[in-house]
Amino acid sequence: MNNRYAFLAAVALPVIILDQLTKLLIVRNLGMNNLITVIDNFFDIVHARNQGAAFGILRDSSIRLPFLISVSLVAVVVVFIVYRKLRPDQKLAAASLALVLAGAVGNLIDRARLGEVIDFLSVHWYQHAWPAFNVADSAICIGVGLMAIDMYREEKKKRH
Repeated sequence: MNNRYAFLAAVALPVIILDQLTKLLIVRNLGMNNLITVIDNFFDIVHARNQGAAFGILRDSSIRLPFLISVSLVAVVVVFIVYRKLRPDQKLAAASLALVLAGAVGNLIDRARLGEVIDFLSVHWYQHAWPAFNVADSAICIGVGLMAIDMYREEKKKRH
């Protein structure tokens, strides 16, 4: 494996493994819709399932599963295409793409295996709740955030 892809694997594989292990722990140790309060009125560990995309979008659609699996596969291909074009000095962009890849693959595994995604992190302020999420979702969000920072930095370099 060439060094470029070794970095991608070194970042993505541990995240994918962590995602799947945490989901397995939730399934084995916490009944569906049960929760463990970690911080009162702010953070719980729950056992939830999401048949749709973010925020349950497409949850009731008949094309949901083939569509979401297809989108995940396209995302994986796009990540590899973009990653291949990175310059060697674009370490932050490489890390961000690896995190997006890990998240896409982590949730793709759930969808292909179960037809839905296991979520377990619940952040809320009293009754105002954000939808439950998982390690894969977190990796995607962090990856996109890092990508935005990298794009800003690249644009700033071009102006100077």
